[in-house]
Amino acid sequence: MKKFDILWLLGLLLVAFILLYPTTHNVFVSATNSHPYIMGFIKVAILATMGELLALRIATGKFTKPHGLIYRLIVWGFLGMCFVIVFDLFANGVKGAMGKGLLPALSNNPLGSKILFAFFTSTFMNLIFAPTFMALHRVTDTYIDLGKGSLEKILKVKLDDVINNIDWNGFISFVVLKTIPFFWIPAHTVTFMLPSVYRVLVAAFLSIALGAILAFAKRNKAKA
Repeated sequence: MKKFDILWLLGLLLVAFILLYPTTHNVFVSATNSHPYIMGFIKVAILATMGELLALRIATGKFTKPHGLIYRLIVWGFLGMCFVIVFDLFANGVKGAMGKGLLPALSNNPLGSKILFAFFTSTFMNLIFAPTFMALHRVTDTYIDLGKGSLEKILKVKLDDVINNIDWNGFISFVVLKTIPFFWIPAHTVTFMLPSVYRVLVAAFLSIALGAILAFAKRNKAKA
């Protein structure tokens, strides 16, 4: 095991310790409730960036620093802040629709109602919000890649060049039409069964899991 492998694992263990140790867990919950946007930025920026590094590690066999790592981290943090409000918008919207009878609620079955709420919330969020978020992230990553991680060069990149460098066919056929129904909707159904204070955090962990899965698939395809 190489040095950066150990550092990555230590980082993940540190996050786990913060969540599991009672004192730090209480601080985490309190901070999330008091400062949801700041905590959303921190959680997603750290964990999703770790996911990107892990995906590169799996795909290339070693940890490599991608172009503009700090800018990627900032983008992830901004998206984490978006998740905070988006998760609540869809969760409360589904609750309202179920309360009005616009969606089945199974009011006589608490567990069934909870599962339906989580499934409907995940489905609507992933069908309505996820493609937009994914496309935006693909655009920001392409800006950073074309600018070679230099802010001066990134600001000079033209939108036409960004659009033309994105594999939109692959984005639609795989990212949207496969990862959303087969990974994100089921995964976020579990996420929305959890207390709201943990949902953005779990979503960030899921990005690590998906990144690892896709990297393994890409590496195995290359070997075939």
